[in-house]
Amino acid sequence: MEQREFDAFVVAERDSAFTGTVIKKRIADLPRHGLLVRVRYSSLNFKDALSASGNRGVSRRYPHTPGIDAVGTVVASDSEKFRENDTVIITGYDLGMNTSGGFAEYIRVPPEWAVVLPEGLTMRESMILGTAGLTSALSVLRLTESVRPEEGNIVVSGATGGVGSLAVALLAGLGYRVAAMTGKEQESDYLLGLGASEILMRRDYEAETGSALLDARFAGAVDTVGGHILGNIIKSMQPMGVVTCCGNAASPKLDITVYPFILRGVSLIGIDSQNCPLALREKVWKKLSGRWKPEGLEKLCTEIPLGDLPGRIELMLQGKLKGRTVVNIG
Repeated sequence: MEQREFDAFVVAERDSAFTGTVIKKRIADLPRHGLLVRVRYSSLNFKDALSASGNRGVSRRYPHTPGIDAVGTVVASDSEKFRENDTVIITGYDLGMNTSGGFAEYIRVPPEWAVVLPEGLTMRESMILGTAGLTSALSVLRLTESVRPEEGNIVVSGATGGVGSLAVALLAGLGYRVAAMTGKEQESDYLLGLGASEILMRRDYEAETGSALLDARFAGAVDTVGGHILGNIIKSMQPMGVVTCCGNAASPKLDITVYPFILRGVSLIGIDSQNCPLALREKVWKKLSGRWKPEGLEKLCTEIPLGDLPGRIELMLQGKLKGRTVVNIG
């Protein structure tokens, strides 16, 4: 088994440039963890694109196989929790960052990183969701704890991205009125098809206003981009509004006063899906396989083979992708 060869997308540094290609690896090359999984599907996330472009803040060592998401069947396990042929999902933790990731036919990970694929989801559907689905569902979970649909609009920034698209679909499916914020006016029909009730243009929110508060427009928010957009969303919240924050594509900086918090009682909640506790992961995946499962998941998805990853990664880095990219490892 250890000498078995398999296909893997490997990023290597050549002449100060980082290039990814599909090559042969051996199972013996994988980390010495206790759960060996035959991967069937993975998905492309922004963190994977950063790893594939040589971002040392994501992946310290190269050559390296990215892929922070994976679903597949257990081949070998030293854990009583998993048996051979069990189907498991692995997202986040160190997978695809400094541990050989899901853009390969095999991975080997600690058993505590894995969640059993719940009934109601196929392997492919679980990767249409993936880390983006887990992140958006965690955001929606925190919102639903405090904000009811009748209390007002929920704004979703970065709405054509993976997390944003899924957040729009999840919230609409739960009966919320969603204002989808995007810089891609041409994708309005796509967002309306996911269930958005209103389209907002990013340009109207991405500049520093200098105001401590703006007109109260939203009861809640899922922010995926950070920076001035997040700041202006916080300033635009209704009293007792709730904002979840999970990304920094626009900027990691937040320049804002305390006034939205002390004059309107706004709450800002951080979302971390990478190191989300296992019990909460299992709870959220169960929701995503049941009532929270978005309708029309296929509308969110483009499927590619391993060999097409370089082109898709470049499009992601240029901000030209929408929805989710599923990688067929089969």
